[in-house]
Amino acid sequence: MSLFTRLSSNYFFYFAILGLVSPFLSVFLDTKGFNSIELGEIFAFLTATKIVAPSLWAVLADKTGQQLLIIRLGALCAFISFSLLFWLNSYWPISFSLALFSLFWTAILPQLEVLTLNSVRRSSKIYARVRLWGSLGFIALALVAGQVMEYFPIEEFTFSFTLMGSLILFLLLVSTLTIKPQRKHVNNSQAPIAIRSKLFESRFVIFFFAGLLLQVSFGPYYGFFALFLRDLSYSGFAVGVLISLGVVAEIIVFIYAGIFFKAFSLKQLLTFSLAITALRWYLVALFADSVWVLSFTQLMHAASFGLYHSASMLFISEHFSPCQQSRGQAVYLGGVYGLGGAIGAYLAGVLWLDGQGSTTTFIVASCAALLATLLMLLFKEKSPVKDWAKNNINNN
Repeated sequence: MSLFTRLSSNYFFYFAILGLVSPFLSVFLDTKGFNSIELGEIFAFLTATKIVAPSLWAVLADKTGQQLLIIRLGALCAFISFSLLFWLNSYWPISFSLALFSLFWTAILPQLEVLTLNSVRRSSKIYARVRLWGSLGFIALALVAGQVMEYFPIEEFTFSFTLMGSLILFLLLVSTLTIKPQRKHVNNSQAPIAIRSKLFESRFVIFFFAGLLLQVSFGPYYGFFALFLRDLSYSGFAVGVLISLGVVAEIIVFIYAGIFFKAFSLKQLLTFSLAITALRWYLVALFADSVWVLSFTQLMHAASFGLYHSASMLFISEHFSPCQQSRGQAVYLGGVYGLGGAIGAYLAGVLWLDGQGSTTTFIVASCAALLATLLMLLFKEKSPVKDWAKNNINNN
């Protein structure tokens, strides 16, 4: 088995479980009989693990130097935690099981990224080909799970959901065993430099809170979108296709992001992405019964996530010095995705009202993204970054 195949299989199975859990966990929990507030709380628990997990696993990896061991341990414990769902039915046990799953699953990707980039000698072309298999895994499971939801009685979806997830996590564990340990290199880098001053610069504060508001706006999408479409009588296959459409749009932006960074400034791209997201949730709130409008809003995911994420990685790379990058990433992932995602999930659960408040929830999401857009208008450009983007944006 070639190195490319081994690494690609890890990305495929890692993101395949995301293609199952992200869209269809709400359907699983709804079938278990939980109300929308309980769903929002469970999603908040899952997302809150991202506040501490990135820093926790990063520190452990740095101290031990055992990235591959952490990847395998994360895959094993995530598999065990998720498999417990076969026997659990009540609120707290399921919440605890899913939170444990998220905590261990989160350990895998940062270490896998480091291992992959070192293995391919930081070749952007090879890395992009390997990373593409992650997106294909997401699409594959989103389509398969949608078909399962359509062709099997909804009462059986809880078993099918758990079976698919456990199988994918087991295959992920097996795929991690095919990776060979890397040779250890002596690290002669300088001592870490404190990042507190960087965190309190106005540019970073504005960037941080705009990103947090963006993740708050994603709360109803990440938590309730598949359930929302099911209640609108979309077929399981249509749900899978619509969710996959967003991922396809995201992939295209990742491939061609360098073009945008040569033509526009960082502030323009961040502001545009936030404004498009505000429009996206407004259209979902009012016109979700139209498959054409809904398809158009899914294509907007190219800006809402793909372009914004690329621009965010660019900002962090130029804002923090090389020896501050890992800690800067941890603050960004933990604060923006962790805290912002948890707030968005909980707020969506409160407003959803078992589907009766879906329109209101997406309107509130649109307002959160609009507020982020206005906040980003205060963001000040520091220095030209187009040359950096031209050479490095495809690595993200």
